[in-house]
Amino acid sequence: MSEHKPLKDKVAIVTGGSSGIGRASAIQLSKMGAKIALVDLKERNARKVKEEIESFGGEAIVTDTDVSDVLRMEESYNQVLKKWGRLDIVFSNAGINGKVEPIEDLSAEDWDQTLTTNLKSTFLSVKLAIPYMKENGGSVIITSSINGTRTFKNFGMSAYSTSKAGQVAFGKMAALELAKYRIRVNIICPGAIETNIGKNTFPDNEELKKIKIPIEYPEGSQPLEHHAGKPEQVADLVYFLASDASSHITGSQIFIDGAESLL
Repeated sequence: MSEHKPLKDKVAIVTGGSSGIGRASAIQLSKMGAKIALVDLKERNARKVKEEIESFGGEAIVTDTDVSDVLRMEESYNQVLKKWGRLDIVFSNAGINGKVEPIEDLSAEDWDQTLTTNLKSTFLSVKLAIPYMKENGGSVIITSSINGTRTFKNFGMSAYSTSKAGQVAFGKMAALELAKYRIRVNIICPGAIETNIGKNTFPDNEELKKIKIPIEYPEGSQPLEHHAGKPEQVADLVYFLASDASSHITGSQIFIDGAESLL
């Protein structure tokens, strides 16, 4: 008797799938039967994820793509449709923390880079999926954050937090607009998760000293477990939202942070 896979024959695009939450989610969706398109600038790392997926019998492709570039994103979506002929799931996950700096010191260029990488890419991920999902419906999941949506204590992250708040507003607008096509759109808001996004964070520690307000939590900042969450825990949520188990959920903003944002 063959193993039942709830996402068998489904096709999923995962942006930022080369590491962290994207990698864990791509692997989880694949184990549940989905074919995975890893859309990522870090092609070498994405190919390692592809190989990992193929090692347990999954199917994946990699498209080397700047997710904020409309032409490269169009090419990626066309490549996915040419390969598999359908699109059912979009996990819009790619993003950076960007420059961490007081507002008065933050350059317009650094602001634009963060907003473009995080927010424009979300818009493109959803916009380009619509023609391919209109007929049969599907699920879109957007990675936002507790920052800018329920937490505002991370000084110097005004650009990042603004992009994350924008993703929530855009996701809810899209959920209502696309409901008639049975395209569900939900937004996840992780807290601290063990990923390598810190490599895309550029803090100006000296300038940040002038706006810091000291706050200490001796037991750690996550009351539930006292440590950062794991990408696999977020991947479980992504799988739920991608599956028919969440068929009546759209426009929802779901916090996954061990109560960190309630402090």
